[in-house]
Amino acid sequence: NPLREMDALGEYGTPPEDDGTEQPVAHAPAATQDADPSQKKVKLIKSTAIAVRAAPDVGAMAGVGSAPRMVANQSKVVNYNPTYEALWAPELGPKNPFYADGITPGMRNTLGGSIEKTHLADFHFEEQIQTFNTFGFAMDPSAASDASRGGDVVGDKQMWAEMSGRSVHQATKRDAKKRKMTDAAAGKVLAGQGTALTEAEAEELAKDVEAAEEAEAAKAEVEAAKKRIEDGIPETQTMFHGKMARDYQGRTWIDAPPDIKAASDQSYIPKQCVHTWSGHTKGVHAIRWFPGSGHLLLSASMDCKVKIWDVYNSRKCTRTYVGHSKPVRDIYFSEDGKQFSSVGFDKVVRYWDTETGQCIQSWKSKGIPYCVNIHPGDDNILVGCSNKNILQYDPRIKTEESLVQEYVQHLGSVNTITFIDGNRRLVSTGDDKKLFLWEYGIGTAPMKHVSEPWMHSMPAVTAAPSNNGNPKYLLCQSLDNQILVYATGDRFKLNKKKHFVGHTIAGYACQVGVSPDMKYVMSGDGDGKLWVWDWKSTKVYKKLQGHDGVCIGAVWHPLEPSKVATCGWDGLIKFWD
Repeated sequence: NPLREMDALGEYGTPPEDDGTEQPVAHAPAATQDADPSQKKVKLIKSTAIAVRAAPDVGAMAGVGSAPRMVANQSKVVNYNPTYEALWAPELGPKNPFYADGITPGMRNTLGGSIEKTHLADFHFEEQIQTFNTFGFAMDPSAASDASRGGDVVGDKQMWAEMSGRSVHQATKRDAKKRKMTDAAAGKVLAGQGTALTEAEAEELAKDVEAAEEAEAAKAEVEAAKKRIEDGIPETQTMFHGKMARDYQGRTWIDAPPDIKAASDQSYIPKQCVHTWSGHTKGVHAIRWFPGSGHLLLSASMDCKVKIWDVYNSRKCTRTYVGHSKPVRDIYFSEDGKQFSSVGFDKVVRYWDTETGQCIQSWKSKGIPYCVNIHPGDDNILVGCSNKNILQYDPRIKTEESLVQEYVQHLGSVNTITFIDGNRRLVSTGDDKKLFLWEYGIGTAPMKHVSEPWMHSMPAVTAAPSNNGNPKYLLCQSLDNQILVYATGDRFKLNKKKHFVGHTIAGYACQVGVSPDMKYVMSGDGDGKLWVWDWKSTKVYKKLQGHDGVCIGAVWHPLEPSKVATCGWDGLIKFWD
């Protein structure tokens, strides 16, 4: 009977102890009287029987969750999912006792330890630096856009709270917009939290800023003077020889007279010398007309001076520029004539103000500069040197970085630089008997290289016509006593039908002159003669005895086609008509 078996199990208990006391037995509460009488009462007694389970308990480790677990650096396998903080936590543990700084060499990537790489924009880094210098606090740039993360703030947290996490850039824009001020005014009144300064504070701040700028300029001037002394660049001087720098109408002495006009479109061969300038004490090496008008004549001499002469009125020297310690090799005007550049055998390149005589900029080149040219577009100065390079200087940059380009391809000294094709390209010649065509601003490789076995060095080149930056021809003075003509059109090539011969210039860089209407070609020679050829027939028209020594320079007047200026090593400059 099942009920009797249950009763027997219920009455089964633990055996009594040996002390003879009867152990109490816990019975279940009695059934109610309303229970079914057919069912008998069952007594429930607690059982101390041992339960058997097939799988053991694997309990959680003590302290799990209360402290982060560490990951060893040398671990290759991790048997659990570590958190981000555990993976990027700093290395803990005792230092290596066998090394001075405690860092094992294999664990470092720099000499002083280990550096972790991060990607950060330069703008955000500079923004936080300026914010710290201005307001005294900075934020982690990765969290700079979230102003609520105060834990990433370094410095004055109270100021950070007052600024609501705004950086110096954000504060400036907000305050300037709020007060509707200009950028210059906002920059002066913004201070601290962006509040406006009082009038007295603003004046004091302006004085401090002005004094700081003056001190900085004086310091820069002293450093520049020291550098010039170290480089061997002499100090400049200038003397004005005219009566007054400005007339009663306020016009400067370099302004062209209003009555100067082109006399005729047809050129004529000069017949006689009408004036001679004799201010230089040694030979004159180069002369240049003032651009456009030709009312002034610039000359460079072996007496280390540059002079500018009046052509129409007094016909005297107007100003002298002294800035070279050795003979001046070449000169060149800017497009408007307000500045010019000079180079000398002292390896100094100077950029002058024509009116005031002030030296705007000066550079020391490694080689002797033999020629100079100024680009009409950006006034960059190109210098051909004896060290086989062409140097390009930007006078607008007042630091040592003004050397913006180098053209390196020649195997000998560079003698000439000429612009063609709308001033977008330049042609250079050198002692290596080669001719290179360059793209302006690209000095790595020339566009064209002209070199023939029969070619000689060409120390003088003239563009024709010379009234614009797009000449049709280049007239090159070759040292084999002839003038060669190169066409600069679609194909840069030698014009074999035109070459001018008869003069003797071997060993001298005699300048070639061309009339404005391309009717005549002229050149000096080693005997002091002035030779004139016809352009079409290439026949000699006239020979004039100009100088006692070498006639090195000859230039045609830009407006009056019958007038010519020549210079020679006898120290004279002659004006022909």
